[in-house]
Amino acid sequence: MYHKVLRKLTSHTFYLTLCVIIIILFLMQNDSTVSAFSADSAIRVAIAKNEASITLEGDGLIATATNGQPVILDSPSIVTQSRGWIIINGIQYRSLTIAAASHVIINSKPYRGRVEIHPQEKGLLAVNELSVEEYLVGLINAEISSAWPIEAVKAQAIIARTYALNRKNARKDSLYHLESSVIDQVYAGSEKEDNRALRAVSETSGQVLTYSGAIIQAFYHSNCGGKTEAAENVWGARLPYMTGVDCQYCLTNPSTLWDLKLPLKDIESKVRAAGFKVGTLTDIRTGARNNRGRLINVILVTTRGNITLTGDQFRKTVGYGVVKSTNFMVRINHGEASFSGYGNGHGVGLCQWGAKQRAVDGFNYTEILSYYYPGTELKNSSELAK
Repeated sequence: MYHKVLRKLTSHTFYLTLCVIIIILFLMQNDSTVSAFSADSAIRVAIAKNEASITLEGDGLIATATNGQPVILDSPSIVTQSRGWIIINGIQYRSLTIAAASHVIINSKPYRGRVEIHPQEKGLLAVNELSVEEYLVGLINAEISSAWPIEAVKAQAIIARTYALNRKNARKDSLYHLESSVIDQVYAGSEKEDNRALRAVSETSGQVLTYSGAIIQAFYHSNCGGKTEAAENVWGARLPYMTGVDCQYCLTNPSTLWDLKLPLKDIESKVRAAGFKVGTLTDIRTGARNNRGRLINVILVTTRGNITLTGDQFRKTVGYGVVKSTNFMVRINHGEASFSGYGNGHGVGLCQWGAKQRAVDGFNYTEILSYYYPGTELKNSSELAK
């Protein structure tokens, strides 16, 4: 009887029916995935932005359109967009939600949870939705190394969780809560997960830093160069738990000191591209420094007059990955700027290399966190939600 019914189904109807059955079975067999997408525990991360096309892969790919219609996908499948629609296999959709038996692979990177694809003005947007704890396991080795002393790895797990939940609350009405780059936190999907990262996340499960009962803005950076920075010196807003502390711990790391040489014409080009009206750049002068030793401003001398940028403006204009911090000296010789600097990053909050050395010296993660964020308390995020 079963075989007779099957023979009566058209090929198209059969595949649609099969797809619906697979979706139901997938959800039944993955209760952890379903619970991961509850409003309280899920985080949404932009993993691809402004892409002309996105390649989808995975075992047992499952997709649904905005109206709930199941969409049959091959692996690989290519997604493009046109006039506010996403296009796959020649068919237009407003958006797609994709899951898989194990991982959804987006542009060759595997991700847990599910992925949504939306059309945007400048290209395609892919958003990975997964539990906060799964997200953290994929983040650890993108931000530091899980091979570091476990107390430093635990500290990283807590500040990353704290930052993520703070951003989630601030961006609760947006398509995504976080970007997967240094704009927020570096996240590599599941390709860099390992047991030590999982251990650090599991052993600190739910823990966040708070101040006066609220989750803090847990900024952090790679290397402070000897002194962490006060938040108001970078963003203009004073945060009582991030006023800057002395940190000699990161000075043992070779990355503390950096040197850089750039042709003046390259800097001039970047300044012009950033929208500043400049003539020929002939000199760069360092201005005043704040109480943490970092530059308040940088003066660009050009044939059309001087331009004064804040230290952070200059760094952003030339490139955060190029000029590693605002604690530098510069000299000009034969049309070339030679920079000598200390530290890597904005300097606010926890110093990752300093935290590593403190862990080597025997401090546990609570002591590490209280040093870089004085006055804060560790609490469980589930308690704060009540």
